[in-house]
Amino acid sequence: MATKQERSRPESAFQDNVEEGDKNDSRVLLAVFVLLLVDLLAFTVILPLMPSLLDYYGQVDQGGLYGAIQEYVDWFALTLGIPQTRRFNAVLFGGILGSLFSLLQFLSAPLIGALSDVYGRKPLMLLSAVGIACSYSVWAVSYTFGVFVLARVLGGISKGNVSLATAVVADLKSAKSKGHGMAVIGIAFSLGFLVGPSIGAWFSRISDEGHFFSTPALFALTLSICNIVFITFFLPETLPKEKRAKSIGNGLSEASFLINPPSLFSFSAVKNLTKKELESLQSLGSTYFLYLFLFSGLEYTLTFLTHNKFQYTSMQQGRMFLYMGLIMLVTQGGYSRRISPGTEKKIASRGMAILVPSFLLIGAAESTLLFYVGLGLFSFASATVVPCLTAMTSAYGGTDQKGTVMGILRSLGALARALGPVAASTVYWGLGALPCYAMGGLLLFIPVLMLAKVQTTTDKTDE
Repeated sequence: MATKQERSRPESAFQDNVEEGDKNDSRVLLAVFVLLLVDLLAFTVILPLMPSLLDYYGQVDQGGLYGAIQEYVDWFALTLGIPQTRRFNAVLFGGILGSLFSLLQFLSAPLIGALSDVYGRKPLMLLSAVGIACSYSVWAVSYTFGVFVLARVLGGISKGNVSLATAVVADLKSAKSKGHGMAVIGIAFSLGFLVGPSIGAWFSRISDEGHFFSTPALFALTLSICNIVFITFFLPETLPKEKRAKSIGNGLSEASFLINPPSLFSFSAVKNLTKKELESLQSLGSTYFLYLFLFSGLEYTLTFLTHNKFQYTSMQQGRMFLYMGLIMLVTQGGYSRRISPGTEKKIASRGMAILVPSFLLIGAAESTLLFYVGLGLFSFASATVVPCLTAMTSAYGGTDQKGTVMGILRSLGALARALGPVAASTVYWGLGALPCYAMGGLLLFIPVLMLAKVQTTTDKTDE
């Protein structure tokens, strides 16, 4: 007969393995948090500088790419009978650049993810970090608009690290660790967008007045080099060779699906759902896309609005981002965390409804006080909508389909962010700030009505 001590050995070994696994997961999550935070601090440095950057190129690059595009824009405005408002050209150029960056990210991220399934997460994370560092080095010497566009193209193509970080978290064995990992990614985003813009504004203030962007760019480059070193020595490989895809073929097939809009909107890769569930999932995906399309476009034009209407400097832009980030961080850390399961639909609808008056206030405000009231509503509401829509979507599909469902949702969001800035900036350029924000705000009633028709479902993996 086995003794009590002998019977306890397997249990003890199992407990040791669990504890060791938790420690390994914790190390991975810490590494993911650090590399994402450093990357996002570098990425957000440029946000408060964009209006000033485009003004700069408008003055120094009239004989280059900026001047050539501006001539075409002037001809286009004359053809349509739009008044010559060159001060709004920067808004249009900024929207085009924002959409170009996001479109390249939308196209490259699935490919980078597919390559990581074959070659591992760490090598592709390093490759992405090197590409990002190259984009910042080009930005630091972008004395013409053409070179600046090249820097943004390099950055957009290389910006696959967020999707790779999500894949690293998905590789973890413990469901608890995966949940913590998603929270860690959210915290890194919040802190990055809270602090990064202020750092960029401060560095631009102490830079040489002629090339005010060089010091912020060099700071971003320094952070990206630190990230390369950190990934090399501290990020463990989470996808062992025996679990990797044998060939790139299947991965490329899935990547091509994730950049095919009809397939995305139909969720055709999701199997084993009832007709009613699939229709609800498709409606939810369309709601998510339309919301982010409208939201991202108006969000992107905020810095140009304050630059044109209130003559904000880069430092004032940085303080604006700090104000928004603090409200979003407090909302996500307090209110959003306490949302009860099953109430996400109501909270998301309420958030989108609050955004309607916030955009109207932002567009119509003639005083800083009224503008900041609208901005406060904007920051609070925007911190609740995406988490709720994401939680609703995650309830669809079995365990083996969750990754597919969420991958499609991320791609729909990336596509919306690729189209939103250029659409909103075109309306802003042609009609002005108030019509742009009024139209965008009122159109938000459409996703509210779409969401009202969505039939919620329970997560079958919890049953």
